[in-house]
Order: sequence, then C-alpha cells, then structure tokens
Amino acid sequence: MLVPDPKVVRELLTRYASLRIAQAERESLTTARELADVSYTLCVMMGETGIHDAVAAADALLLARTGTGDAGGAPDPDEESGLSLAV
Repeated sequence: MLVPDPKVVRELLTRYASLRIAQAERESLTTARELADVSYTLCVMMGETGIHDAVAAADALLLARTGTGDAGGAPDPDEESGLSLAV
C-alpha cells in the first residue's frame, strides 16, 4: 500500500484549515472552489470518501510519523507538535 508523504499531507491539512477559516469569515465562490479542490485531493490521497474521515486518517498518519522520529531516535525538526486538526 502506498503511504502519502507526510510533508504533503501536512501542507494539505494546513491549506484545508486556512480555507475553512477564510470561508467562515467571508464566503467567496473562489474560496469555496479552492476548498472543494483541497478537500477532494485530501480524500483521494488518504483513500477516504469523506473529508472528516480523510482529516482523521491524515492526523493518524502524522501522529504515527511523529511518534517514530528518525532512525537515530531524534524527532524530525519539520514535524508538527502532534496536535490534531479540528474539522
């Protein structure tokens, strides 16, 4: 099974969250389209059919990745703090 690159997943989650906030602050057709595109991409990348499941799967992937660190046991400096993204 292919596993998505955690850095790409993190970027998608960040973009998704930013677009959700932007759309909540001020509804816009452009933002809605971008949000739909990012949501679709995240669903496909995580192998899920709904955005809530995709975000949960992405969080689990990143949490598992953060828990392992690199081969030397030191955490990856590019890793997040392990906080979950609220949908």
